[in-house]
Order: sequence, then structure tokens, then C-alpha cells
Amino acid sequence: MSTGKPHPAVADVRRAVRDLLDQVGPTDRIAVAVSGGADSLALAAAAAHVGHKAGLTVVGLIVDHGLQPESARTAARAAEHLTGLGLDDVHTLPVVVDGKGGLEAAARRARYAALRSAAADSWVLLGHTRDDQAETVLLGLGRGSGPRSIAGMRPLDHPWARPLLDIPRATTQAACDALGITAWQDPHNTDPRFTRVRLRHEVLPLLDDVLQGGVSAALARTAAQLRDDLAALDAIAAEAYDRATEGGDLVVAELTPLHPAVRRRVLRTWLTRAGAPELTDAHLRGTDALVSDWHGQRGIALPGGLVARRARGRLTCTGREV
Repeated sequence: MSTGKPHPAVADVRRAVRDLLDQVGPTDRIAVAVSGGADSLALAAAAAHVGHKAGLTVVGLIVDHGLQPESARTAARAAEHLTGLGLDDVHTLPVVVDGKGGLEAAARRARYAALRSAAADSWVLLGHTRDDQAETVLLGLGRGSGPRSIAGMRPLDHPWARPLLDIPRATTQAACDALGITAWQDPHNTDPRFTRVRLRHEVLPLLDDVLQGGVSAALARTAAQLRDDLAALDAIAAEAYDRATEGGDLVVAELTPLHPAVRRRVLRTWLTRAGAPELTDAHLRGTDALVSDWHGQRGIALPGGLVARRARGRLTCTGREV
């Protein structure tokens, strides 16, 4: 005889969605990005259940990347699932995948652009799990690009909301099984051409074997701890930025006493707002040397045709002289 209680996996996913929506605050509409895989379908089911109880409109957004012969049929099948789950509206978003950075990066850009456009300022729930977070942390470690890259994905980063970052992939699959949902298995998820696939099927299992399990959870915890530290440093840097800024320039005397970790955050904010894209660690350290190791050196060439210079106790960021 049924007790009326949901399967534990279903309950876990619903709880995760409910907890994150509590953090989002007042809203009357949410969207869910759905690929047709177990993670996004379990998320959509939970979002429909929790959202409707809260009086929210729940919209499904399916991105058709067009990368496989059956992509249109896969998108249509996902739309059928979402309609059956009771979502209020379902939209399929065809995209063109092209541009620099390889297939993974191009598909990601196209997907996020389509979702952002269709969301109409609503929060968009994404089905990234704890396993995805672990893969992201390992990718960041491999790039060696600092703590921000190994802090992983944030649960809330408007318009993106990621309720499942503490939920393992096995739970979303179990939730789909319990709900009678047959999820699509993306063949790209087993294609070793993609770095994430090799991390998932080769690196993480090896680490689990060597370290006796629990690696994905440990990496996700590390990312969460780093995000807390980064948030504290970012808040300190924001106050320092306000003190140091005058007319678009930075006052060197305000920057000199700052800890390097704080000062570089101030510089990153300043340079980004000045229009310098894709800053590297070398760009930041070079600009920082105009404060911490000043000996009359020339300006620092930056992306976007900009140059950071020091003159008369100020840092300026202007276009390169022709």
C-alpha cells in the first residue's frame, strides 16, 4: 500500500529546488533548461512540482543544437516529457553552433545565448549536478588560472540557477526511473574527443580508486569553500575600488597599502569596466607592477587595444597611441 511519499531520489531533487527558490526570493515565473537527459528532466519534474505549489509559472526551454541527425526528434521527445510533467509552456530553441574555441565551447555559447534571450529576465534553472561541479573544478585546476576557476559554478548567477550542485548524477537518474521517465543518452557524453568525457570516465574513476572514493563530493566541497572566500575578498575589493576611483582613474596612494589579492581584484574590476576583455594573470600582474614595482616602466598592453599607464600618481586605461 502506497504511503503517498515520493521516492527518496525524487524527494532529494525537489528539496534542492525548493531550497534554491527560497534563496531566489519573490518571483512569479521560472524557466528550466532541458536537454532530454536525466539531470534536466529530473530537474524539470521537480521544478513543476515545487513551482506550481508556490504558484509559479514554469516554462521549459529546449535547445536544439542540431549537432546530430536525430536532434530535432530528441527535442520533440523532450518537449513531450515536459508537457506530460505539467509545465505551463514549452519552447524549442534551434541554434547554430559555430565560432572559435572548438565544438564544446561553441555549443555552450550558442546554448546560453538562446536561453538568455528566451528567459525574458526569469531565472533559468540548469541541471548541473555535483559530478558536473567536480569536473569543472578539475578543468580549472588543469588550466592553473587561479582560485576563481576552481571555485566551480555558483548556485545563483542571474539568470542562471543551479539547484543540483549538491546532488549526485546517480540521484537524478534514480529520480527519472522512479517517475517512469526514459531519459535521452547524449552520445557526446561518451565521446572521448571531449575533455569532460575523459574526466568523467577516466580521471574521476581513477582518483576515486586511488583516494578510496568520495572525490566528486570533496571537490564540490572545496569549490563551495573557495566561493565563500572569494565572496569575502570581492566585498573588500569593492569597497577599495570605490575609495580608489576618481574620474575613471585609480589613485595609486589608495592602492599601495592593499594586499595583492585585494589590489588585483580592484584592478580586474577597473580594467573590465574600462573595456578590456579576457584578462589573463599576466595582464593583471603587469598592471599590478605599476603600483607594487614602479620604476618608471612603460604602460601595459591589454586586450581590446587598451594600455594601462601610471602618471602623476594615477593609473589610466586608454587606447593605444598610433
